[in-house]
Amino acid sequence: MAFFKNFLMKQMLKRQLKGVPESQQEQIIALVEQNPDFFNSIAQEVDALTKQGRDQTAAVMEVMRKRQGELQKLMQNIKR
Repeated sequence: MAFFKNFLMKQMLKRQLKGVPESQQEQIIALVEQNPDFFNSIAQEVDALTKQGRDQTAAVMEVMRKRQGELQKLMQNIKR
């Protein structure tokens, strides 16, 4: 079951990242795979804001700005 879930997640991410160089796509996918709880919490925050009436893009930008420091730490760890 976990394999299937990971496969679907990778395919969805690849569709969302169309146009991004493949090496960067792989870095982003690895980041999400290694930190699923972090990205799940981001998705929940975005969902809560959209339910409050915010535009999805604006909600994503707000949450990402708020969580920017955490995301930068995760990205530094994956580059090593």
